[in-house]
Amino acid sequence: MSDHKRVLIKGIGLMLCVTALSACTLTDGMSGTSDEKTEAAVYSWEEADIYEAEDGVLLGGALIESSTQGYKGTGYVAGLANEGDGISLTITVAETGFYDLNFISASQGGDYKENYVLIDGESAGTVSVQSGTFTDSILQRVYMESGTHEVRMTKYWGWIMLDRVLVKQSDELAADLYQVSPKLVNPNATENAQRLFSYMCDIYGTQILSGQYCDDGMYGLENAAIWKATGGEYPAVLGLDFIEASPSRVAYGSQNYATQYAIDYWNEGGIVTFCWHWNAPEKYITGQWYSAFYTDHTNIDLAKIMNGEDQEGYNLLMRDIDAIAKELQILQDAGVPVLWRPLHEASGGWFWWGASGPEAYKELYILLYDKLTNEYGLNNLIWVWNGQDAEWYPGDEYVDIIGEDIYPGERVYTSQADTFFKAVDYTGINKMIVMSENGCLFDPALAERDGAMWGFFCTWQGEFVLKNDALNDLSERYTEESMVRQVYGDERVITRSELPDLLNYPIRTN
Repeated sequence: MSDHKRVLIKGIGLMLCVTALSACTLTDGMSGTSDEKTEAAVYSWEEADIYEAEDGVLLGGALIESSTQGYKGTGYVAGLANEGDGISLTITVAETGFYDLNFISASQGGDYKENYVLIDGESAGTVSVQSGTFTDSILQRVYMESGTHEVRMTKYWGWIMLDRVLVKQSDELAADLYQVSPKLVNPNATENAQRLFSYMCDIYGTQILSGQYCDDGMYGLENAAIWKATGGEYPAVLGLDFIEASPSRVAYGSQNYATQYAIDYWNEGGIVTFCWHWNAPEKYITGQWYSAFYTDHTNIDLAKIMNGEDQEGYNLLMRDIDAIAKELQILQDAGVPVLWRPLHEASGGWFWWGASGPEAYKELYILLYDKLTNEYGLNNLIWVWNGQDAEWYPGDEYVDIIGEDIYPGERVYTSQADTFFKAVDYTGINKMIVMSENGCLFDPALAERDGAMWGFFCTWQGEFVLKNDALNDLSERYTEESMVRQVYGDERVITRSELPDLLNYPIRTN
């Protein structure tokens, strides 16, 4: 986890009603994201309602400029540099339903920037841009009642130029959105892996698996806090981390207990998912040894390793993979299928495996898949890709599930539909979409309404659940206890006690 996940949604602003310049209409075209997806009606941006940013209310230090070419109207809004800076617009929609909002904007300096969007004071997600010229930055599938609404953009990373906001009716969802093939990318997958994935595919779109990261396993404090708050329920999915099995941490005395915790949870009828905060080899550690998965604490150059310029570095990475493979082999021998999420959050760049860009990352991901699958014969892995950007997608043949990690702030219970549908568009075929990490829980009723039925969620540990790391009391900072009870008690959410017998679940091949 990195500090970017701790940033909270803030900002207060006034509203100004701006007259829309045109109306959104349905085009004659019918298309999907690929020939393999069911066609759905598509609404065009060409006749979307247009709201010029310079006609809105400026918040904080925001200001109107006109020096950068390419804008429409009389100028654009810049100056999103400090907390409280932003822009407020009031839009009007004629019908209750779902709408896409396109924030035509440019990044100052051309670097990646991401900022918050609130609708009527509630978090609707974030929009990002990585271009010095004005381009699309789209927030998808926002539910709005007919009438007027405040649309507010406030600083998260800041430093953008907002030209205008386009508003159009959302495209219709593909009829087969949740029809995912239960066939795993590894043709030699174990029966238990096939049974688990068959079950997940069977419930996808109608039910959501609950999940919780808990370093201390089944009876760790996070699980205990959930059990206490819900009157005896455990999450269906236990999240664990192979961080302590990284050789550079073992060299400092770390011990890995996660493997046994996973076996215990599976034997109690639960499901396990693993990430790996890959602590860089000792040679590349420049900061705190226990934080050497962060880019800022290492000087590792993955591009040089992958292109052959750093052979020693390559050998060290292979050594580290060998160490993790041994742990995964223990799990395979124990019959435990693993929702395996390596090299996570790569596109953010805060972890060293993402710091050299998408090409080096994809080479490493594919190498990892090949080594674990074909060299070690680890057939108990269900591959969860969590690169979080289409440019970083390694290919359908290496991905069973697409994961998104979402930290929207405090007590934000929206469905995060925009992120869900961005993930859908990473590939032209249907893949299961899951919330592989989350700070807040989301309201399952909103997920169903918005058509964003995540395959599972898996709340991050520590402060996102606990009031005190030594007590099993909920903190309520990110998710109130009443919402924890509501989510775990929802008929759409599966807890551990509600899982079927996964040792005997029927394997489905199509």
